[in-house]
Amino acid sequence: MAPTSSQREPHIIGWGHTVFGKQTDRSLTDLIQEAAQQALDRAGLEPQDIDGIFVGHFNGGFVSQDFTAPLVALALPALRFTPATRLENACATGSAAIWAARDAVASGRLHRVLVVGFEKMTEQDGQTIGDILLRCSYVAEEAEVPGGFAGIFGQIAQQYFERFGDQREALAYIASKNHANGVGNPYAQLRKDLGFDFCNRVSDKNPAVAGPLRRTDCSMVSDGAAALVISASPGPTQQGQRAPAIRWRSATQVNDFMPMRRKDPTWFEGAAQAWTKGLADAGLRLQDLSLVETHDCFTIAELMHYEAMGLAPHGQGARVIQEGLTTKSGPLPVNPSGGLKSKGHPIGATGVSMHVMACLQLSHTAGEMQIPNAQRAAVFNMGGTAVANYLSLLELA
Repeated sequence: MAPTSSQREPHIIGWGHTVFGKQTDRSLTDLIQEAAQQALDRAGLEPQDIDGIFVGHFNGGFVSQDFTAPLVALALPALRFTPATRLENACATGSAAIWAARDAVASGRLHRVLVVGFEKMTEQDGQTIGDILLRCSYVAEEAEVPGGFAGIFGQIAQQYFERFGDQREALAYIASKNHANGVGNPYAQLRKDLGFDFCNRVSDKNPAVAGPLRRTDCSMVSDGAAALVISASPGPTQQGQRAPAIRWRSATQVNDFMPMRRKDPTWFEGAAQAWTKGLADAGLRLQDLSLVETHDCFTIAELMHYEAMGLAPHGQGARVIQEGLTTKSGPLPVNPSGGLKSKGHPIGATGVSMHVMACLQLSHTAGEMQIPNAQRAAVFNMGGTAVANYLSLLELA
């Protein structure tokens, strides 16, 4: 039965997540099956209750199988005749799939949908991985940047430092914060507190990678999957009680130019516009948020996101981490999951994973990651150099 107009506010009613990391012995369908089944179980639904599938998978040559939307039905055969569509938007691929699913539900066209984001990156060698990721830049002008996408962000960091001073210490604080947070995340690829001193020093185990960026400033190549069930209503009652559901206060997408020469490399203007619009649409201020999961593909990105979200003026993001504002015990914890830095960054799974982390927090089921009394969360996921910018402001329904 189609939902009525009053039922069309999309809710996240189920979520699932594999461990991220090197999954050599597991196929894409294995990863999909684990995450999707968890999401369905959490939602109290069977596969036949799903009327649409939205897949986030970047690929780009990481695996030989393209046309991967049908893999969900291979993982869960009861979904054989369910329409499935794949979306791609660089590192924001998972959020692109969520947006399409959310819009399909809000329109009334579909009632309950399954979103699955996944990636297997580790089957390729380092040079090939770098070449694939560099295609998320403006290839016509930036394909020869040494160091792959790390080279792009290394250039951003270098230009930021030239304008505002050397911020390596601030980046090391961000890296050590996120690694410390990741210790409590059972899905994280690296659950180890590396400490500030290790992150702040170039060494054999923490070499320079690109420009001023060290290995601890870069997120990890990873395999994994994450899934959501999005519904037009808060979900079925289980054992006489309705399980917690999460709803959007606002959902925002802002795109910016792709070529680096067309924008200020020290300022993520598209991200800032997404935050301004998203908060206004939700009728919220930063102070109303309990936590933020943001896209720390590189530590310089998290520092610049502090400025984009309004925690500090342009050029002063370092003071945010130096004053402890975004630590787990600070006034606005950022990446209590450990972020991409600790959790890993399987491209197509990342945006979905970030939403799962927020749902765990808002349903108060985040275990050691839990922020006390979490009421509202923000998820900011970006593709490229703040080119595709997605912001979700979420709360418990």
